[in-house]
Amino acid sequence: MSSISKYMWTGTMQDYVLLGLAALSLLCVRYIWGRMWSCEGKSNADIRSLRTPEITVPGHQASSRRAKQLYDVFLVLDVEGTCEDRSKAFDYPNEIIEWPVCILRWKDKDNDGFAENLEVVSEFRSFVRPTWRPRLSDFCTQLTGITQEQVDSAPTFTELLDSFREFLEANGLIDPDTGRRLVRFCWCTDGPHDICDFVVKQCFISKVPMPAWITGDVLDIRKAVHILLDASGKPSTTSDRPGQQYAFPMPRRVALTIPRQLASLGLAPFQGRQHSGIDDTRNIARILAELPKRGVKLEPNIHINPRKRWPWMGKRGKILEDYI
Repeated sequence: MSSISKYMWTGTMQDYVLLGLAALSLLCVRYIWGRMWSCEGKSNADIRSLRTPEITVPGHQASSRRAKQLYDVFLVLDVEGTCEDRSKAFDYPNEIIEWPVCILRWKDKDNDGFAENLEVVSEFRSFVRPTWRPRLSDFCTQLTGITQEQVDSAPTFTELLDSFREFLEANGLIDPDTGRRLVRFCWCTDGPHDICDFVVKQCFISKVPMPAWITGDVLDIRKAVHILLDASGKPSTTSDRPGQQYAFPMPRRVALTIPRQLASLGLAPFQGRQHSGIDDTRNIARILAELPKRGVKLEPNIHINPRKRWPWMGKRGKILEDYI
């Protein structure tokens, strides 16, 4: 008995606990390893379903998989506004001086809602006369190409709303009597500022509520393109100049401008004059039309807050110039 007992392990309670934890760890590793091997046999379709959104690398053939689209019509808007210089770009009481819109509809949407081909079916463009500071700065004219003569002969913003509402009615988007939406349409902009900032400011300055046909959420196309590029693992490395590329991937702090978006998607360079509202809008529409061809579901990704306020906003549309 004494010869056997000298080979028996007489550990403390702490030793037993440590031994038990070690055994449990081995079981966990074995379980995880087994799960990894079991996933190996899953189909590529199952794995792709975990990745959102799907993107085709520029230069490769576009994906044949179509996404189910919830919206029937898309309105692309890229306004131009009064400005003094770039340092006051978005804190300034900008007044809208150009209102351009492209309407896009599906060419191939089936009964189940799947589609991939959009086309521009109608356009609207109007210059707008500012009322708070009617004179355009030299910087504003140089940036946008809009002249003083063009805005002097243009309707005010409140007058523009009436004519644009008629345009929406003529295209079957809203009811002429009630203003109710007749189809599911989505506003689209390059970045969050056109509606979330410029339209909200203008409605305050003009002392009018935001029209029901523009309230709701917005599809920020620049944000959607960022997601596509991130999902593909291909950073936007193309400059604004056609044929020129950066030596290293651009950091996210570098703006993904319209020309960069076009180049990153392998589309033809920017057509027209940059910062011309109608030309910007047409090029954004080209980018929008490319996204569903890559299996992207087009839906709003930013929220409009019609009650957003800036320090220069006083009561009843009054602009507090001391805060500008």
